[in-house]
Parts: sequence; structure tokens; C-alpha cells
Amino acid sequence: MLEKKLLAAAVLGAFALPGIVLAADPPKSAIPTLDQVLEASGVSLNGYIDAGYEYSNKEPSDRVFDTNRNSFDLHQVGLTVAKQPKEGFGGLVNITAGSDAQVIHSAPVEDSKFDVTQAYIQYATGALTVIGGKFVTLAGTEVIASPSNNNISRSILFGAIPFTHTGVRATYAVNDKVSLTGGVNNGWDQMQDSNRQKTIELGVGLTPIKPLAINISGYFGSEPTSGTTSASRSLIDVVATWTMSDALSFGGEYVDVKQDEAGGPGTPDAKYSGVAGYVTYMLKDTWRIAGRIEWFKDTDSFHFGGPADTKYSEGTVTLAYLPAKNTEIRGELRTDKASNDFFFDNGGGTLSKTMYSMGVQAIYKF
Repeated sequence: MLEKKLLAAAVLGAFALPGIVLAADPPKSAIPTLDQVLEASGVSLNGYIDAGYEYSNKEPSDRVFDTNRNSFDLHQVGLTVAKQPKEGFGGLVNITAGSDAQVIHSAPVEDSKFDVTQAYIQYATGALTVIGGKFVTLAGTEVIASPSNNNISRSILFGAIPFTHTGVRATYAVNDKVSLTGGVNNGWDQMQDSNRQKTIELGVGLTPIKPLAINISGYFGSEPTSGTTSASRSLIDVVATWTMSDALSFGGEYVDVKQDEAGGPGTPDAKYSGVAGYVTYMLKDTWRIAGRIEWFKDTDSFHFGGPADTKYSEGTVTLAYLPAKNTEIRGELRTDKASNDFFFDNGGGTLSKTMYSMGVQAIYKF
């Protein structure tokens, strides 16, 4: 009986004096989170998911990504890991998975829904940064990564320029208003060069006044035309952005491409050109509207392969809802027109000059 009373008193004492008992326990060490570990090491890790549904009354033959007509689609799962110090060596790896990955593969083309979109080593010293490996093009307003565009569908001009290059690129910031870029690579979307000639890239970034940014880029080299042959190709691209306020911005782009001996040795040269305009306005903190209009002339049927001297145009309006910092839901209406019959019904049959489409998209960033 005495032993039971002593045991009960010990238990009651433990509850009555918790401070004494807890004081005897060793302190627990705090475990750092993954974000804290990455921040301390200078490594950044981010990604996104892009899924949606697209409807069109014709085959979207002038599109790049949203070609799965009347279908739900996992367009992209993007992941980027980078360590890019302001001084010294660093690197970046960017992976894209999903249906869009099949389109952006570099040669030799793979039938895979997985793409190493960028992977390069970087060296920075002062105003000079040099990268070597695979990286996205200098040209164009719109980019591969979905969250960085304000519309769901990509422009015609987006499909008229290269996606990526494999080579070496150097960028020098002359001052806060001028930056210069130069490089040499295998050519348009070629991880392994299809010929011995290399392509030269040149770029100038200008910020003459704070609201205005102008980027001029050029590519000059020899690209594949027919079979195993190749001939000279040049690209000039000019992009301008005017940020009127935190809510309102305008943009414009002009692209011009010329290809020698487009059909092979001894065949005529070819060219195409286009212009696009953009406007973006934040209606409220959680709502944004974006518009795009463009005109494209495929003078020699080199780009689309449709009737010669066909002119294409499109207009797009996109409404976005941003319920959270890392989430965006978009809805879009788009009209495409051609000066000659170009758009197919159900993959064949009747041709039409006009196509209508609509889409919805959800983007989650992490």
C-alpha cells in the first residue's frame, strides 16, 4: 500500500511541476527548411504547371503549341534550378515536360514529352557575363515558359523564330541604359549542328528612358533547307516595351527572315516578315486583361507552306484572374484570318480563310 501511495505522489508531482520536468529535457535543435538551405547556398529552385482546354472550329495550322484541337492538355511542367552569382562560376538547368516539349526539341528531334530546354555554365565578372551550353533565343516578345506570357496562345511570330541555341553567348552591360550581346552557336534549334557552318547572334538592349525598353537581335548563318543541304539565313527582330504605369503597358515587335535557296541548291530565295502589337492592363489587383494583334506575310510560302504571298492576321483577348500570388486562371478568345484558303476542317476537306478559337488555362507556380 505504501508503495502505491508513493507512486501516485510521484505521478501527481510530475503534473503539478511540469516546469521542473521540462527543464530537465535537452533543448530541441531547429531543422532548416529546404528554402533556407537553398538560400544559404545561393541556389534557386522554382517551377510551374500549365494545364488547360482549347477549342477551335478549324485546324490551328498557324499555331505552335495549342494544336490539340478541342482537347484538355497538360501543356507544360517547368522546373528551373540555378546558381548564378554576380561574380565567378555558376549554372542553370531548365527542364520542360508536357505536350509543348515535343515542339521545342532541338535537332536531332526526339518524340518525347520531356525536354532539356536550357542547360548552361555561366561565368560572371563585373559587367561581363558569359554562358556556354544550351539557352533560349534572344529574339521575340513571347517565350517558352507560360507564366511569362500574358496570353494563352502564342503569336504567329513566336513560331517564326528559333526556340533555343547551343553554343556560347557573352553579354556586356555598358551602363544602365545599354547592353551588348554576341555569340556563336549551331543554329536554329540544333543541339548537334547539321552542317559545319556556325550561326552568329548579335543583340543590343536599350533603355533610353525609364519607361521604354528596346531589344534588337540578329542571327546570321547557314541553316538546313532541303534534305542534307543548307544555305544562308538571316533574322532581324526588334522588340519594344513601353510601361506607362504599374497597371498599363504597350509592346510591339517586328521580325524579318530571309532564306537563300529555300528549296535546295539552285532554287529561289524566300522570305517572310511580321509585326505584332500588345497591350496589358491590370483592372484590379486580381484581374488583368491583355490584347494582341498581328500581321504576318509568308511571301514565298517558306514558313507555312500555304499558297504563295498569303497574308495572315490574328487578334486575341485574354482575361486573367489571379486569386493568389502563385495561381492564375485565364480565359481567351482569338480570331485568325488568311488572305487565301488555309484552315482545314477536321484535319482535311474544306479549306477556309477564317478560324475562331477559345481557351481556358490554369497556371500554378511553385
